[in-house]
Amino acid sequence: MIKERVCVGLKNGLEARPAALFVQIASKFESHIAVVVDEKNVNAKSIMGMMSLGTIKGAEIELVVDGEDEKEAVAALKEFLTTEETAE
Repeated sequence: MIKERVCVGLKNGLEARPAALFVQIASKFESHIAVVVDEKNVNAKSIMGMMSLGTIKGAEIELVVDGEDEKEAVAALKEFLTTEETAE
Protein backbone atom coordinates (compact mmCIF):
# COMPACT_ATOMS: atom_id res chain seq x y z
CA MET A 1 0.00 0.00 0.00
CA ILE A 2 1.21 3.46 -0.92
CA LYS A 3 -0.04 6.66 0.69
CA GLU A 4 1.13 9.87 -0.92
CA ARG A 5 0.12 13.49 -0.42
CA VAL A 6 -0.18 15.56 -3.58
CA CYS A 7 -0.85 19.26 -4.07
CA VAL A 8 -3.38 19.77 -6.89
CA GLY A 9 -1.81 21.91 -9.60
CA LEU A 10 -4.68 21.80 -12.08
CA LYS A 11 -5.77 25.29 -13.08
CA ASN A 12 -9.43 24.61 -12.27
CA GLY A 13 -8.92 21.91 -9.66
CA LEU A 14 -10.88 18.70 -10.07
CA GLU A 15 -14.06 20.13 -11.57
CA ALA A 16 -16.13 18.09 -14.05
CA ARG A 17 -13.77 17.51 -17.00
CA PRO A 18 -10.53 17.10 -15.02
CA ALA A 19 -12.35 14.84 -12.55
CA ALA A 20 -13.57 12.67 -15.43
CA LEU A 21 -10.04 12.41 -16.83
CA PHE A 22 -8.69 11.55 -13.37
CA VAL A 23 -11.27 8.75 -13.07
CA GLN A 24 -10.34 7.47 -16.54
CA ILE A 25 -6.68 7.27 -15.54
CA ALA A 26 -7.48 5.62 -12.20
CA SER A 27 -9.73 3.08 -13.91
CA LYS A 28 -6.84 1.82 -16.06
CA PHE A 29 -5.24 0.27 -12.99
CA GLU A 30 -6.19 -2.90 -11.12
CA SER A 31 -5.20 -1.44 -7.74
CA HIS A 32 -7.77 -0.09 -5.30
CA ILE A 33 -7.37 3.69 -5.40
CA ALA A 34 -8.87 6.10 -2.89
CA VAL A 35 -8.57 9.86 -2.53
CA VAL A 36 -8.71 11.39 0.93
CA VAL A 37 -9.48 15.08 1.48
CA ASP A 38 -10.18 16.41 4.97
CA GLU A 39 -10.96 12.90 6.24
CA LYS A 40 -13.45 12.31 3.39
CA ASN A 41 -12.45 9.10 1.62
CA VAL A 42 -13.77 8.40 -1.91
CA ASN A 43 -13.17 5.78 -4.58
CA ALA A 44 -10.94 7.39 -7.23
CA LYS A 45 -12.73 5.37 -9.91
CA SER A 46 -16.07 7.04 -9.12
CA ILE A 47 -16.85 10.28 -10.97
CA MET A 48 -19.54 11.21 -8.44
CA GLY A 49 -17.19 10.56 -5.55
CA MET A 50 -14.41 12.63 -7.08
CA MET A 51 -16.68 15.56 -7.91
CA SER A 52 -18.12 15.49 -4.38
CA LEU A 53 -14.70 16.46 -3.02
CA GLY A 54 -14.80 19.94 -4.60
CA THR A 55 -11.01 19.95 -4.88
CA ILE A 56 -9.51 23.27 -6.00
CA LYS A 57 -6.04 24.25 -7.22
CA GLY A 58 -3.58 24.25 -4.35
CA ALA A 59 -5.56 21.77 -2.25
CA GLU A 60 -3.65 18.87 -0.74
CA ILE A 61 -5.07 15.41 -1.26
CA GLU A 62 -3.87 11.99 -0.22
CA LEU A 63 -3.73 9.14 -2.71
CA VAL A 64 -4.12 5.72 -1.09
CA VAL A 65 -3.28 2.97 -3.57
CA ASP A 66 -3.13 -0.76 -2.90
CA GLY A 67 -2.46 -3.45 -5.48
CA GLU A 68 0.00 -5.00 -7.88
CA ASP A 69 0.30 -1.89 -10.06
CA GLU A 70 0.23 0.63 -7.21
CA LYS A 71 3.55 2.31 -8.09
CA GLU A 72 2.48 2.90 -11.68
CA ALA A 73 -0.93 4.17 -10.56
CA VAL A 74 0.54 6.67 -8.09
CA ALA A 75 3.00 7.95 -10.69
CA ALA A 76 0.31 8.43 -13.36
CA LEU A 77 -2.17 10.14 -11.04
CA LYS A 78 0.47 12.35 -9.45
CA GLU A 79 1.66 13.47 -12.89
CA PHE A 80 -1.92 14.30 -13.90
CA LEU A 81 -2.66 16.24 -10.72
CA THR A 82 0.51 18.31 -10.77
CA THR A 83 0.47 19.29 -14.45
CA GLU A 84 -1.21 22.70 -14.60
CA GLU A 85 -2.06 22.48 -18.29
CA THR A 86 -3.83 19.11 -18.02
CA ALA A 87 -7.49 18.98 -19.04
CA GLU A 88 -8.05 22.58 -20.04
